[in-house]
Amino acid sequence: MKEFKFKIDGTEYAAQVEELGEDKVQVTVNGKAYSVDVEGMAAPKAPVARPSVGSVASVAAPAGSASAKLSAPLPGNITKILVKEGDKVKKGDTIIIMEAMKMENNIAAEADCTIQSIKCQVGQSVNQGDVLAELSGIATAAPAPKAAPVAAPKAAPAPAAAPKAAAPAGGKAVTAPLPGTVTEIKVAVGQAVKKGDIVAVVEAMKMQNDIASEWDGTVSAVNASKGASVNVGDALVTIG
Repeated sequence: MKEFKFKIDGTEYAAQVEELGEDKVQVTVNGKAYSVDVEGMAAPKAPVARPSVGSVASVAAPAGSASAKLSAPLPGNITKILVKEGDKVKKGDTIIIMEAMKMENNIAAEADCTIQSIKCQVGQSVNQGDVLAELSGIATAAPAPKAAPVAAPKAAPAPAAAPKAAAPAGGKAVTAPLPGTVTEIKVAVGQAVKKGDIVAVVEAMKMQNDIASEWDGTVSAVNASKGASVNVGDALVTIG
């Protein structure tokens, strides 16, 4: 077991990291345990390409078209299904929206295709890897090749739902729950917001994550800008 101590905005945290298996660790932060999947933590003998978060994982098919399965990138709850069986969608179209770690995550198609079947329903809880939809009609010039193995990243596990940083004096901070890039700030200083209002959008793990306020109040400060890289616990907006 490895132990770490760190501070976020002056608040101290103690974390312990314990390996549970080949690609899983348990992270305990201030006494609360989280189970974290870490891709590439242990180098397999024969690496097999895994689809990126929210991606369409192509499978072998005759030249001309291919089938695929759209899987849940994280455990969460299905909040919206934006298509029906038989619909044709374009690359980048959002197919399903799921809530994970208090964020709305858009699951999009990575290729033009047809919705062959829907394997989930609104309100359903799903685990990582559960099939959400089956896709067909993906154009291919030849049988879909297996993706080349990607170099395993250095293991740097973070809690699945990291503790929020201490709020700046005079307000409460809406913080980044995951490392990523700010793609949109939806509020301005002086603007009134309600609990649940989206204040920023952060791209993390190839998903656009809506960051919502947990309080009613007025925006007293915007702490991040579009295009900025943020880490877990960084303040995005301060609510007074």
